[in-house]
Amino acid sequence: MINGTVLEAGTLAALQAIRHGFFTREGGVSSGIYESLNVGLGSDDDQTAVHENRRRIANHLGARVNAPPLPDVATNYQVHSATARIIDRPDPPGERPKADALVTATPGLAIGALTADCTPVLFADADARVIGAAHAGWRGAVSGILDATVSAMESLGATRKAIRVAIGPTISQAAYEVGPEFEAHFLAQSSENKRFFRVPIGRERVHFDLPAYCHARLDQLGLAEIEDLGLCTYANESLFFSYRRKTHRGETDYGRQISAIVLAYP
Repeated sequence: MINGTVLEAGTLAALQAIRHGFFTREGGVSSGIYESLNVGLGSDDDQTAVHENRRRIANHLGARVNAPPLPDVATNYQVHSATARIIDRPDPPGERPKADALVTATPGLAIGALTADCTPVLFADADARVIGAAHAGWRGAVSGILDATVSAMESLGATRKAIRVAIGPTISQAAYEVGPEFEAHFLAQSSENKRFFRVPIGRERVHFDLPAYCHARLDQLGLAEIEDLGLCTYANESLFFSYRRKTHRGETDYGRQISAIVLAYP
């Protein structure tokens, strides 16, 4: 089990058919800059420690469909795309297909999204018994990863009016400074995207509100409920890994936290 902080969203916690968690960096066995619950298979951390951390998360969720030789959480090789994969079993050991969301209707199969500033989003239709987990960086969000996740869920029988969604810890607007070319990309898509940019008092460059943008994209999908935990990965170093914080400090690598969900057995 995890000996550390695990966050939950009330909208998902209320669903008896679902177990989920927005896991922090607490409660694992990694050390140094990866302390302690680093789950990033692509990091330079000791892979034995990474697999142990992932095993602990799977056990915490009560996962029952796991990849050998140890319990694990199914994840993607994330590439900031709009690709959502539907799975009914774990990927073979060592295989990580490229995608940015997972959807399943298989009980006991834990699925997750890794982040270190990007936005993790968990989805559940408890009536249809379909769940999803998406990694939404700005590229994926603009490209439609959240829309793709909902569409994949619908293909398994979910309905939009029954899907409940939780937005997990992500970088806040206060910490997300961007350049003019970044803003121009969003304004080329729609002039309405101007509302997600502002210049904070005392600053010169614009800052982007990624979680608000993701929330707005989800609002357009007609879902049952959307909850935002409202926590910043950059500002809360004791709880979260942050790619941008790592960059500002000139560190060589960074850990990843996971947001994961599993469908309980009937």
